Amino acid sequence: MKLMELTLTDYLAELRSESPAPGGGSVSALAGAQGMSLLMMVCGLTITREKYAEHHETCRKALEKAEAIGRELAELVDLDTEAYLGVAAAFKLPKETDDEKAARSEAIIKATHTATEVPYRVMELSLAGLELAGELMDKTNPNAASDLGVAGQNLSAALKGAYYNVLINLSGLKDPSAEGTFRDTGMKMVERGTLLLTIIEDYTEKHL
Repeated sequence: MKLMELTLTDYLAELRSESPAPGGGSVSALAGAQGMSLLMMVCGLTITREKYAEHHETCRKALEKAEAIGRELAELVDLDTEAYLGVAAAFKLPKETDDEKAARSEAIIKATHTATEVPYRVMELSLAGLELAGELMDKTNPNAASDLGVAGQNLSAALKGAYYNVLINLSGLKDPSAEGTFRDTGMKMVERGTLLLTIIEDYTEKHL
């Protein structure tokens, strides 16, 4: 079952079910994909208006970037759930003998690393989206300022939500060095994203 192929009604039903996946990681990726789609719409509403001709080339380039970022974020909606299921499957491996225990432990660590890398990638892409949104301020149709602002809110939620999913997996990596790297670089991304969101919010509210 591909989450991105479900209707919205079916997706929400799957999300509220007792199954732990899809969960916050997939929701974060989807929030990011929504944000990028909104940025694409804002660019489209600028490119199709002759009065904003001076910004058409900027918006065309931004549109291409937004499409690529949004496409990958959409893919990560399903990849996050698959990563979680991989961890769950590893925990179910047999552990009767020493060899089985060792193999199981190795599988859990490997699956947990994947389950950490996926939301970390969501963070990277969401921050890239926020950077792009910041670049588009004052270069897009001001009538779509609220949409640019909502894009920023979605991307910020994606960034922070994905960081929560990174953090919850760190203890399972059994690697203090990797744990520290994920934690520290992730925090820096969150800090940068928070600053960008404040700037985007100020821009949006001035144009409402």
